[in-house]
Amino acid sequence: MTSAFKAACIQNCAVPDVDRNIDTTVRLTREAAAAGAQLIALPEYFSGLETRDGKIFPASFAEADHPVIPAFAAEAKSLGAWILLGSLGVKAADGRINNRGYLIDPSGQISARYNKIHMFDVDLDADKVYRESATIAPGNEAVVADTAWGGLGLSICYDLRFAHLYRSLAKSGARILAVPAAFTKVTGEAHWHVLNRARAIENGAYVIAPCQHGTLDGGAQCYGHSLIIDPWGRVLADGGDEEGFIIASLDMAEVDSARQRVPALTHDRPFALSEPAQAAE
Repeated sequence: MTSAFKAACIQNCAVPDVDRNIDTTVRLTREAAAAGAQLIALPEYFSGLETRDGKIFPASFAEADHPVIPAFAAEAKSLGAWILLGSLGVKAADGRINNRGYLIDPSGQISARYNKIHMFDVDLDADKVYRESATIAPGNEAVVADTAWGGLGLSICYDLRFAHLYRSLAKSGARILAVPAAFTKVTGEAHWHVLNRARAIENGAYVIAPCQHGTLDGGAQCYGHSLIIDPWGRVLADGGDEEGFIIASLDMAEVDSARQRVPALTHDRPFALSEPAQAAE
């Protein structure tokens, strides 16, 4: 198993034209590979996303017909890189859409799929209401994918707020945690950095978190600031709020070091929740 390598996060602002999004993100992926990246991660719904009346409408196709998958399978094979398609809209059997991430290996094969588990059904304020579950079907299976550098724990966007998911991924072998997102500007400014750093620190794992930036069709604003964070919680790279990519060196020995210094993954203990104390009469 290789210990050290370079990882990159692509940062784009998806437009309604899927082909244009593919062209933009393929170009950025090639640039990241030319800079030495061997694992390249793209954001949630990087191939197209629209919001209308609080509902989420990604560009969606049946998996067999999805134009993004063969385009990036060819790039992975040509570049000899692992590519994480942060998420795509994939038509589900119940008429809704799966928010599904794909990991493509350097031979161009799909090595893992993950359907986002937690749905973004929130009321941020009177004019920022989101109901992801109205159009998106949730997944129910956590995934740790095998890579040349060890386990890669897959998640998507709102999953970031559920610490127990990442604990389970780390205990199942994840040494890198992927958090592709289209995080809103409102929640991103308040929580994005601290939540990603917390997931890294809690689990002694690298976090790679590509995030869309800018204003999407329909008016929703994405925060950007794609992040690469080391197992001690240090931000190695931050994408700011413009199109581009970030890149950083990852060394799996740092995972071992962090977990030896603070072996919290071995310290979990079962506990019972006590009954509330009864008020004295």
